[in-house]
Amino acid sequence: MSFDVQVNGYGGVDFNDDDLSLEDFRRACALLEQQGVTSFLPTIITEEVGRMQRRIANIADHCEADPAVAAIVAGIHVEGPFISPKPGFRGAHPEDAIRPADPGIARDLVAAGRGRVRLLTLAPEQDPSGEVTRSLAEDGVCVAAGHTDATVAQLETAIAAGLKMFTHLGNGCPMQCHRHDNIVQRALYLRRHLWMCFIPDGVHVDFPALRNYIDLAGVDRSIVTTDAMSAAGLGPGVYRIGRWEIQIGEDCAARSPDGSHLIGSAMSWPMSEQNLRGPLGFTEAEIRLMSDSNPRAALGTI
Repeated sequence: MSFDVQVNGYGGVDFNDDDLSLEDFRRACALLEQQGVTSFLPTIITEEVGRMQRRIANIADHCEADPAVAAIVAGIHVEGPFISPKPGFRGAHPEDAIRPADPGIARDLVAAGRGRVRLLTLAPEQDPSGEVTRSLAEDGVCVAAGHTDATVAQLETAIAAGLKMFTHLGNGCPMQCHRHDNIVQRALYLRRHLWMCFIPDGVHVDFPALRNYIDLAGVDRSIVTTDAMSAAGLGPGVYRIGRWEIQIGEDCAARSPDGSHLIGSAMSWPMSEQNLRGPLGFTEAEIRLMSDSNPRAALGTI
């Protein structure tokens, strides 16, 4: 069993396509299930708010239209638009659609999912008072920090307001950071309060560093995710996610056209498990914990 908390698309299907059809979404769900994914969160990334609402509502429509789809879709992950606009930290998210946290917009995004939005990633510095984090947490939405350069104090304010998770730690930040005072170190300092999510492809975070991060966070507080995009499961080639047309290489990394940053992953779930067993050296029990039990516990689905 496996629960992937961040899937942007799969098998040639982009979940951020404005015209995502039930047929295509059903096909992607079936492919994920064949690859060993038993539950997942389709992820809607930063865009103009109205478009995000429509995309969220479209996923909810498809879940309501097909019981088989609803059985594998455990909810919706909204990544943005309340993230850092700084280069490097914003990653693939379009700068013109990023905004400070707004309680009304947050309510509208959640309402679009009709009870299916289970996870929302934001930058705590975009919600300095913690108002939006607190409101989401009170409504049963798991709030994660991500694409953020929050200080320790800002992270602590967010945790007090209900922040529970950190999205793909080690990513959503510049390739070059201060060697001591950086967002990875700040998040790990507060590891006792947060579930830590990681992408185990050896590209987003090199395997030695990733093993160090997980050892420090603890397998009992770590979650692995593919951060898969539409090219996942297809191999090398040119594909599209959101506004981006990207090249996938032999390493299954999805890079921006200028090569400056990553845009999700083309890694399949079996590849993730193979990396966890092989280069990372985790036991089967540890893999099950990070890939299924922990995400369910973090999202309150068990």
